[in-house]
Amino acid sequence: MQDSNTLCKLIILFMLRKVSFPLTNAQLTEFIVGKEYTDYFHVQESINDLLDAHLISSEKIRNTSQYTATMDGEKTLEYFRYMISENIKNDIAEYMDENALELRTESCTKADYRMTPNHEYEVRCYVREGSEMLIDLRFSVPGEEEAEKVCANWPEKSQKIYMNVLTELL
Repeated sequence: MQDSNTLCKLIILFMLRKVSFPLTNAQLTEFIVGKEYTDYFHVQESINDLLDAHLISSEKIRNTSQYTATMDGEKTLEYFRYMISENIKNDIAEYMDENALELRTESCTKADYRMTPNHEYEVRCYVREGSEMLIDLRFSVPGEEEAEKVCANWPEKSQKIYMNVLTELL
């Protein structure tokens, strides 16, 4: 019988390979725990093991970690891919198909803020499509509460704002 931690790591690598954008901790966990392949704690342990082994990389934006497979992770997956059953591969494909738009939006539409040296808050909102930056806005707001509100509203309003900018400029 195969080790469930090994399977969990391979599922994570397989999921990251199936998309052209990073996946969040929540997205990976939701699928793996939702399908009852393992529990939440084993998913977190697997993610940490993959990070320690440099098989995945992480970027943290606000309170969200996003993961991508490294070249070593890709090679490892190729070598051990046979250990993932066809049923699990089909579950992953189905999940990705059903949630593609939501997964992409969550991963490619980002907003963050920081305090500037003059004690204002600079907000950065962007939308990335693969390696292409579609829109990247930076602006100041007077306080942290406003910065948090802008960041919270960006995912829902980014497409409309992008279209308005294009319409005004073209």
